[in-house]
Amino acid sequence: MADFLLELLSEEIPARMQAKAKEDLARLFNDALAKAGLAAQSVETFATPRRLALIAKGLPLATEAVSEETKGPKVGAPPQAMEGFLRKTGLTQDQLVERDGVYFAVVEKPGRNTADVLGEAIPAIIRAFPWPKSQRWGAASISTESLRWVRPLQGIIALLGNDIVPCAIDGIESGRHSMGHRFHSSGRIEIANADAYVEALRAAHVIVHFSERCALIRDGAKAAAEAAGLVLVDDEGLVAENAGLTEWPVPMLGRFDPAYLEVPEEVIQLTARVNQKYFVCHDRNGKLTNAFVCTANIVAKDGGAAIVAGNEKVLAARLSDAKFFWEQDLKVPLDEQAKKLAQITFHEKLGTVADKVERVAKLARWLAEEGIVKGANADEAERAARLCKADLVTGMVGEFPELQGLMGGYYARAQGESDAIADAVRDHYKPVGQGDDVPTAPVTVAVSLADKLDTLVGFFAYEMKPTGSKDPFALRRAAIAAASIILENNLRLKLGNSLFQHAKAVLERSEKSLARLAMEQFPTFEAIFGKQAASDAFVLALSSTSITPHDEAKKLIFMAGEGTKSLLDFFADRFKAQQRESGIRHDLIDAVFSLGGKDDLVRLLAQVKALQNFVTTDEGANLLAGYKRAANILKQSGDDQSTRHPELVSGSYSADGEDTKMLKQVQHDGLGEGEALLLTALDAAEPKAAAAIEAEDFEGAMTALATLRAPIDAFFEGVMVNDPDPAIRAFRLGLLTRFRDAVHHVADFTKIEG
Repeated sequence: MADFLLELLSEEIPARMQAKAKEDLARLFNDALAKAGLAAQSVETFATPRRLALIAKGLPLATEAVSEETKGPKVGAPPQAMEGFLRKTGLTQDQLVERDGVYFAVVEKPGRNTADVLGEAIPAIIRAFPWPKSQRWGAASISTESLRWVRPLQGIIALLGNDIVPCAIDGIESGRHSMGHRFHSSGRIEIANADAYVEALRAAHVIVHFSERCALIRDGAKAAAEAAGLVLVDDEGLVAENAGLTEWPVPMLGRFDPAYLEVPEEVIQLTARVNQKYFVCHDRNGKLTNAFVCTANIVAKDGGAAIVAGNEKVLAARLSDAKFFWEQDLKVPLDEQAKKLAQITFHEKLGTVADKVERVAKLARWLAEEGIVKGANADEAERAARLCKADLVTGMVGEFPELQGLMGGYYARAQGESDAIADAVRDHYKPVGQGDDVPTAPVTVAVSLADKLDTLVGFFAYEMKPTGSKDPFALRRAAIAAASIILENNLRLKLGNSLFQHAKAVLERSEKSLARLAMEQFPTFEAIFGKQAASDAFVLALSSTSITPHDEAKKLIFMAGEGTKSLLDFFADRFKAQQRESGIRHDLIDAVFSLGGKDDLVRLLAQVKALQNFVTTDEGANLLAGYKRAANILKQSGDDQSTRHPELVSGSYSADGEDTKMLKQVQHDGLGEGEALLLTALDAAEPKAAAAIEAEDFEGAMTALATLRAPIDAFFEGVMVNDPDPAIRAFRLGLLTRFRDAVHHVADFTKIEG
């Protein structure tokens, strides 16, 4: 056994590529070993700005001899088959082995020295390396076949044990020499073997372990801040980025002019972080101070004074620009900024950003006026919506797009808008992704939800929904965000109605639009005849008129029928994905959704949770088993007994009715106890479950259904459903139909797994 060291020395590797490069190196190396029948006991990778390295522990010194066997044709097969097999294997027929009437080609392959395997693998790994971006260099770069690497490759270390593994690529030969720190080391460093690698480089002021560099930066930056009586603002992403930029990190504290603190804190932090890779500091009260921590890649002789002074000068220039943008933007009211949105196209079919703002403002006001978002002032909701995109045309957001919304909130507050409006402008994009805060302030909720619903309705109206993995307009994210807002704030919103009503704002493009006329009449028509009939009527009306239907009218028809259904199905899929991550079973969501008309997400989730709690109990599990048995019997019977005995199914029957006569006849024959128990239980459970569902007491509905468990068990134990007597069989099938339908008021149990 021996340990193997591979180091690929180059010019600076971008920090963002280093983590993935380590993974790729380990993968390519292990794949190359596996093809040769080798495996290391462990593989560890390293990356610094100037090198990518790997240490493989416990490699065998040679591969084992193997015998490869290939099955050939049968004895007596046509000559053409034998000739083809011999060409494939490179053998003659007398070299084949015959077993059980079949020819086999058996080739003995001797073992190989591991060094030879590695010598072939290293150039192949280098050429196959999947850098996101790579380059050619030098005279050889004239040819497209020349070596490509992330930055010019300068050297290769390849040591198996204490010996060099000979290999070369584009004139770069393997050896045992590396380079230390650019400034704290001079000349080549000789590496004896893999065990000596880490410490040999440490002696040359290079720390090869990424985690160790991170710890030095994290602890050093914190210590520098604390020495000045300050608190470092934690930023693990910045720790990792600085670790990828340095081989010998040295954190240092600097200062900037306190006058720049007039600029919003987020702007200062973003300027320091994005442009300069600096940490910022708070005082003991959590307020931003004029201090920052930079990370040098050198131990300076003057203690770092010159380095800090240089960084202070660079940051001052950046902050000066930010302060200029801030002051200039404040001079222009957001109302004036908003007018410029008419010059920005949101989408060619959905108009400008100003058009979108107009739609969002109307919808936000509607959400407030209808009481859907309780506590939201309609005037404030509309005002916030009209200002929410205005900061897109400001100088600050032009420089830092990440600050959209946030800067609008600052500008709105500075220009005298109420806190509710300013907060809504600031937070209306939320939640942006998983783990982001969900708005709860009423005005913010109205604007944020309106913004997302407008996006969904608009793109679905023009049939631009996601396909496969493609979602160019982030509609999946918008749907999940909208669902999160609805659930977090317990909004009783009928999605189907609201989505269709908002289609008016999306599709109205002119005062004389046929779509506008159709939309004005649609709610009344729908209330009388239903949505599908209303949609069909508009199709008929438009096809019989001499007026050529506008595109807007065609889209209105689409949204009235297929479009709204398509969008609700899309919401359902996103809702399922979201709730699966929260531990809600997807089959239970399907079971409730399949009943139809489930576009109130708050009610739906409460019903699903109650169902999940129920089916995990013994009563629920047994009732589910009984339900599935009843459903199978009914399916096999091919006869829906609800049409045969409506009195029995409805639970309203008289003393002289047909069902009662059947019951008496069954009891007279000594087979009626099971029927009687189930019938009595249904009479009691059905009204209780129905009343509980109406009152949204889903736990109560489940409790009522649980009383059917024992009667249905007794029914199956003591009753033969398919009785030879047609009347008795019909009666018993009718009981099962009524039992099935009672359960269906809560969920479609056929969708439940288990």
